[in-house]
Amino acid sequence: MQIQTTSDDHRIAKLAAFAIALHMVEALLPSPLPGVKPGIANIVTLYVLLRYNFATAAWVSILRVFASSLLLGQFLSPTFALSLSGAILSLGVLGLAVHLPKRYFGAVSLSILAAFAHIGGQLLVVRLWLIPHASVAYLIPVFALAALVFGLINGLITAQLINKHQRHDQ
Repeated sequence: MQIQTTSDDHRIAKLAAFAIALHMVEALLPSPLPGVKPGIANIVTLYVLLRYNFATAAWVSILRVFASSLLLGQFLSPTFALSLSGAILSLGVLGLAVHLPKRYFGAVSLSILAAFAHIGGQLLVVRLWLIPHASVAYLIPVFALAALVFGLINGLITAQLINKHQRHDQ
């Protein structure tokens, strides 16, 4: 029996593979603070969201989380739970935000929203499961600043990629 695949399946696989590769590269980079990473694989998710649709972006993001955790030996670990919670909350926010006026909510603002949602999901898991203590709230300013900075940078990169793609199509 042969599994029938579509061109969409192939696109999702290629984009997820690219996101996984970026995630693996990022795992090699030293972190300025524990838990603070630039989230460069999220550029792929945001690009896919803006270029294709939410469903494709969700597949790419979730496949990246699962495959990367398997490759890094973190599947079903606290790190996996943090990554998955961040991805799910980020996707939820992006799923709502794509309905906002595109004139005001482009790649940069969507990236910043997604970054805040991602870190929010992670901090929620930390607070409810890993460190059930109110002192986790002291981490919010540091992680919020990191989300703002990396969300801005990733959004600017995504905007450039989208603009380049649109110029190429013309």
